[in-house]
Amino acid sequence: MSSLSSPSSPSSPMRLGLRPLVWHRPVLWMSLAMAVLVVVCLIGLLIDHRTLTGAPIWAKPLKFSISVLVYSLTLAWLLPLLRRRWLAWWIGTAAMVALAVEMVVIVGAAWVGVPSHFNVATSLASVLWSVMAFSIVVVWLATLLLAFLLVRADLGDPARSLAIRSGALIAVVGMGLAFLMTGPTADQLDSFQGIAGAHTVGVPDGGPGLPLLGWSTVAGDLRIPHFVGMHALQVLPLAALLLEVAARRLPVFRDPMVRLRLLWVSVVFYLGVLALLTGQALAGQSIVRPDLVIATIAVGLCSAAAVSYGVVVGLAARRKVVRGEPAVAERKAEQTT
Repeated sequence: MSSLSSPSSPSSPMRLGLRPLVWHRPVLWMSLAMAVLVVVCLIGLLIDHRTLTGAPIWAKPLKFSISVLVYSLTLAWLLPLLRRRWLAWWIGTAAMVALAVEMVVIVGAAWVGVPSHFNVATSLASVLWSVMAFSIVVVWLATLLLAFLLVRADLGDPARSLAIRSGALIAVVGMGLAFLMTGPTADQLDSFQGIAGAHTVGVPDGGPGLPLLGWSTVAGDLRIPHFVGMHALQVLPLAALLLEVAARRLPVFRDPMVRLRLLWVSVVFYLGVLALLTGQALAGQSIVRPDLVIATIAVGLCSAAAVSYGVVVGLAARRKVVRGEPAVAERKAEQTT
């Protein structure tokens, strides 16, 4: 546990801002392993031309290795923000062990050329799927506990606090959306082929999809809201950090309350997008072929967010000008005297 350390002041800039990563060993080793696995999977895509459910067989291990790498790096930043370091250590360790088990199953299945998810065709496949499902639940519970502790932690800057807390909570929701994929479809119940569960809604898995991502271009795909939701853990804190960087050059962003309002707009917009993508997927509608209702809602969400951003920045700039006028008048008066 001693390998997880943090600065003494919970609200210091070095603790919460752009600072070097603070590691504990399970996170370190998982990050290094996933970085290596990314390279291995890229090589696999080049030299192994097998396909599974219509996609290159090494595409899934590549996507998961990148996702786990990003998650591990995020934990390396978030865990030191918790006051209870022993609990932070166990959260990170449990998540990394569970992810390691999941990745072993995914890579092993790709190696032998069989599905890793939803595969109950044999006794061994059923056991491996159950083990992987249990691992996913452990990661979800670890993230849920992390989110709860972050809500209670002293994170300093209001905008950054909102971004970290909301990002963690939305990520828990996004991870939870994966459970919508685990039930057998009507077609699978009518004609069992050893698969119980599906990514797509309306058609069997394996149809036309976006390059590498594999998201269906002909039906709803629950992987999309799952992906968008769980990566709020990175997107919203990154937005807060970018605002802080922008504040160094743009005075309008130096007011913490302006950044907080902008983050609130971002959080509401993110939740709206997540809800829209989930509804679209459950309706069996492809991400690239939205109907008029979905397209109208999407345009409305983007327009409302753009207007809200403009109003927040515009009012802040106006207040800054109004507050600056007396100071300018006083300087002119001093010059004349």
